[in-house]
Amino acid sequence: MKTIKQLGIYLDHAAANLIDFPSNDKEPQSIISEFDNQDKHETLQRSENEMHHKEQDKQRAYFKKIAAIASHSSELLLFGPTTAKTELLHFLQKDNSFGKIKIETENTNKLTTHQQQVFVREHFKKFDFKNGLNGKNTF
Repeated sequence: MKTIKQLGIYLDHAAANLIDFPSNDKEPQSIISEFDNQDKHETLQRSENEMHHKEQDKQRAYFKKIAAIASHSSELLLFGPTTAKTELLHFLQKDNSFGKIKIETENTNKLTTHQQQVFVREHFKKFDFKNGLNGKNTF
């Protein structure tokens, strides 16, 4: 039987929390974007175009770090308050290794770490209920 690894990713443009399901009682793994306000200020002083390119390069590196971990999952839930989840979705869709991974996105308000864990648990439990326990048919 194939093991389904479900992963919730709460993200914005600054940081991502990766929350495993069903073992989401441990602290989420965090990935921090390397593009910060200091980078923005320093490059903006030189050129807006340079700032834009640097920001894109740092965002691509940030998304690659997330993708490296997410690629081992069968199902992904991307959620959070900003457009970062949609940007990550488009980034992952360009990568052929994500072709067989089910990816969903959901808008949320800003959430605490505990609220993120509850959100992931409730999302994937709802999915398990619809399809029977652990994907097994209960008839």
